Amino acid sequence: MLAAGAAVAAYATAIEPQAFRIRHETLRVLPAGARPITVLHLADIHLAPWQERKLEWLEGLTSLEPDLIVNTGDSLGHRAALPALADALRVFQGVPGFFVHGSNDVYGPEPKNPLRYFGGPSKPPGPAHTSRLDTAGLERAYEALGWLDLNNTARAIEVRGTSVAAFGVADAHRHWDRLDETEAALSSMRKALGGGPRVTLGVTHAPYQRILNAFVDLGADAILAGHTHGGQVRVPGGHAIVTNCDIPREQASGLSTWAHAGRAVPLNVSQGIGASIYAPFRLGTPPEAVAVSLRPRDIG
Repeated sequence: MLAAGAAVAAYATAIEPQAFRIRHETLRVLPAGARPITVLHLADIHLAPWQERKLEWLEGLTSLEPDLIVNTGDSLGHRAALPALADALRVFQGVPGFFVHGSNDVYGPEPKNPLRYFGGPSKPPGPAHTSRLDTAGLERAYEALGWLDLNNTARAIEVRGTSVAAFGVADAHRHWDRLDETEAALSSMRKALGGGPRVTLGVTHAPYQRILNAFVDLGADAILAGHTHGGQVRVPGGHAIVTNCDIPREQASGLSTWAHAGRAVPLNVSQGIGASIYAPFRLGTPPEAVAVSLRPRDIG
């Protein structure tokens, strides 16, 4: 039993966290006749500057030739990670994108007992235990690539002839979301765009039910989220053990449908690319980026 436990621990800390994969999904949410759009969904990179294999894999994602990038937050995993992250993402220069923040884009990781997650979503550390990260520098790096900030707001760009309207919130896990601000920005944007055909994306770091319900009400055609790490540890072939939010465990990763008030919307929750340097393990949830192919709706 001890040998088996040691083998599982070694696999979960040394092998699976490096088993990067690309998950492919297709969503028929574009207006009829629109050209397909490939969206690269990045989530929870949690980069530390010494993680060279992760950096090389990130750069290699250009082979997907994305038309649009959506980053759902928690890109930083160390206070010295920003220069390495900015350098790796520079290969996507000129590819339009959207981003929201997770708490680890604002505060550095803290040591904590992983067993505490069984008691419910994690609590924020006290002010004395938090180290501020260079969030402004991260935003400048994103904006230099041409990515637009969706934290509690809404923006729109044209991609392959289709108007892509997107709205988002700041990290709901820390209660930084301001849905009233998002709704106001979305209303103003829709008035400016007029009534032409478009696709609307809802973007959040943490997929709390109150956020997903609000996004459905606000007219999202699809929702993208991260934060859960797919549970980070799960029984192989089973659901996540914990989600670190209130989303049902069976929807903690992958493509599913979120229904609210008589309307159903595709929901993509990424397992993420990294993990905290203080909990550098994965079991049954390999790190991933998601290539989401947006295609025209089926006629009828």
